[in-house]
Amino acid sequence: QVQLVESGGGLVQAGGSLRLSCTASGIIFRINAMGWYRQAPGKQRELVAVITSGGTNYADSVKGRFTISIDNAKNTVYLQMNTLKPEDTAVYYCNADLTVGVSNIDYWGQGTQVTVSS
Repeated sequence: QVQLVESGGGLVQAGGSLRLSCTASGIIFRINAMGWYRQAPGKQRELVAVITSGGTNYADSVKGRFTISIDNAKNTVYLQMNTLKPEDTAVYYCNADLTVGVSNIDYWGQGTQVTVSS
């Protein structure tokens, strides 16, 4: 059974930094993509960043401040968040598109709270 376990959220002042981690555990044949989404109160969940073998993609609102990276040996994706702003406050969810057996399956983490104070 595949699980995504996130860590690294917390409270930080504006201008500060946090690093989120997400590890996929279980029998995984291939990681096709891993990424981070966020959902603020009263808003829809939105893509923050995604990484595939072809490269990375970021939401315009985080370009230049956030960096996504992956350690394939550890099945772990990271989101380095710098110059945080109050509007970055949200629950951040890890997402993974994995090949398990012969199927491509979409998985979600449980979410980790990021709060940026002004």
